[in-house]
Amino acid sequence: MLDEVDSQILSLLQENARISNAEIARQVGMAPSAVLERIRKLEARGIVQGYEARLCPEALGLRLLAFVLVRSDERVGDGSTGKLLAQIPEVEEAHHIAGEDCYLVKVRVADAHSLSLLLREKLGAIPAVRSTRSTIVLDTLKETTRVPLASLPGPSEESSHD
Repeated sequence: MLDEVDSQILSLLQENARISNAEIARQVGMAPSAVLERIRKLEARGIVQGYEARLCPEALGLRLLAFVLVRSDERVGDGSTGKLLAQIPEVEEAHHIAGEDCYLVKVRVADAHSLSLLLREKLGAIPAVRSTRSTIVLDTLKETTRVPLASLPGPSEESSHD
């Protein structure tokens, strides 16, 4: 369970992972050593999983974003196809989903030709992949990895579900 200070710390880290412990401490009204201890505990609990830089894909020549639905012939619970999909560098996200399709993957490539090669040479090379359906993104209105902390249940809400 998170308290208000942990939530504030997480919010600040999501906004700017390079923020100093001293600045976090100033904003939450605590000593920097206490903030560092809280962050270490959040990391140890797996709530903070890592820190990374957000890059602009378009500036790097990766102008095409697509979502690909993948059907596979793997047995229920196998998961090997998902693991292979997740190893492909162009795959930014891989999700095992319910429904007729088995996986939803988010891919980012340079152009339509690169997408065609990816589908044929990488996804198509996975033995259990039966078919794919691609949706090309025309414009991205929102894209984030931030978790909506304001939507988390409070302490009284969590205990009422027991």
